[in-house]
Amino acid sequence: METKNENSDVSRAEEMKNQANEAFKGHKYSHAIDLYTQAIELNGNNAVYWANRAFAHTKLEEYGSAILDASKAIEIDSRYSKGYYRRGAAYLAMGKFKDALKDFQQVKRISPNDPDATRKLRECEKAVMKMKFEEAISVPVSERRSVAESIDFHTIGNKPRSSSMPTKTALAAVVAAVMVVAVRGFATIEILMVLVSVVLGTFWWGGFSEVEPQYSGARIEGEEITLDFVKKMMEDFKDQKTLHKRYAYQIVLQTREILLALPSLVDINVPNGKHFTVCGDVHGQFYDLMNIFELNGLPSEENPYLFNGDFVDRGSFSVEIILTLFAFKCMSPSSIYLARGNHESKSMNKIYGFEGEVRSKLSEKFVDLFAEVFCYLPLAHVINGKIFVVHGGLFSVDGVKLSDIRAIDRFCEPPEEGLMCELLWSDPQPLPGRGPSKRGVGLSFGGDVTKRFLEDNNLDLVVRSHEVKDEGYEVDHDGKLITVFSAPNYCDQMGNKGAFIRFEAPDMKPNIVTFSAVPHPDVKPMAYANNFLRMFN
Repeated sequence: METKNENSDVSRAEEMKNQANEAFKGHKYSHAIDLYTQAIELNGNNAVYWANRAFAHTKLEEYGSAILDASKAIEIDSRYSKGYYRRGAAYLAMGKFKDALKDFQQVKRISPNDPDATRKLRECEKAVMKMKFEEAISVPVSERRSVAESIDFHTIGNKPRSSSMPTKTALAAVVAAVMVVAVRGFATIEILMVLVSVVLGTFWWGGFSEVEPQYSGARIEGEEITLDFVKKMMEDFKDQKTLHKRYAYQIVLQTREILLALPSLVDINVPNGKHFTVCGDVHGQFYDLMNIFELNGLPSEENPYLFNGDFVDRGSFSVEIILTLFAFKCMSPSSIYLARGNHESKSMNKIYGFEGEVRSKLSEKFVDLFAEVFCYLPLAHVINGKIFVVHGGLFSVDGVKLSDIRAIDRFCEPPEEGLMCELLWSDPQPLPGRGPSKRGVGLSFGGDVTKRFLEDNNLDLVVRSHEVKDEGYEVDHDGKLITVFSAPNYCDQMGNKGAFIRFEAPDMKPNIVTFSAVPHPDVKPMAYANNFLRMFN
């Protein structure tokens, strides 16, 4: 009888696995995980089930869970190459190239004649060699100089101002001074000062470069970024035109100065009768950002926004996204607020496409400039003293106060532990208490953790982003936590809706608006990503 029941469980487990495979093919990864879990509960000694569930976790960016499942598959069958393959892919996605290399070396040992395994091992070896080289030539943090401070956007352009004008003007100043000396017999301090000022000033002006006349794109007149410029720039971006590097530098450098003056936790006040919009991840999906503005209006003093991190990576229009958001910030700082996400970091940008896109559309120097400016982004916001908005989530310890967040020294790459890491990486879980992170970074926290944090800080609600949701949002923890995600049909394959939240003072009740993806030019997501990572997408 027991054997019969065991056979029945094995048969049902296979049925669950087959259903899970179909869900996976339909991009229903969460449902696939549930079905693989049922198969594992019926027959936990099948390495295939664990490896398949690991693959589904990878698709949801749950790399920590993928590594655990793949390791279990290897434990069950140490010769099962897909176990190493899935774990190596998850390590790779986390930027842990050395760990990934070990697993792909094992895949090659198990399947020496597999050309796909050979190709991926070779690419992984290249990634590790590049990482070692970059580590070898890197400058210690204490010795690094600001990239921004070495750039003067006024000098960017192929057409210098006429060299004859400042030269003639300077010569005229010298002649005038000489004539005064000839008439009066001496040179006063005042005359010498005027002479020096004229000469230096004219050569300074002459050192500026003009944007070449054949450039037909958006132009910034002088130092001020205007709404007309931003509108023209967005229209150019829609037509896949590029912005002149001079203006791109000006936008990023002016944004840097604004962000540098902000605290790590920014307080936002919404007056009675006014509204405020919070958006989640947009991940380089520029045309969906334009749709948000179509649905909800452009950022302005009367229509302010908070974009809650992960502006870049994965989507292949990240440069257009970041320049648009930064330009609005320069135009009117209180019209748009920007928070740091886990993808506003060197390690993520190197893997998931932003670095390659910046290098392709702008220049190598912009790669370093964006990395510097991302470190100035605030980590969290509080709206009207009641709504806490953060990209990731809460903390591994109780008792964290808003003052602790304000005190974080954020001007660095995100660490792998501590408050800053958890703000950017953590996720809610349905069970109370805390658990390991399904991503492999940060942690998972339950409704009781959310409740205590809100009570400790006299807050009403946590709004966070960081996770794709089928409807574009999800309400958890007895209504005390809302996830909002604003990149519909994420990576052109998830089929999810996007969402944003509108709050209106004084009651500040969340009004959630959902929307679908819009068409975009035929440039695939991850088009600029790390070569090795694209093999798995």
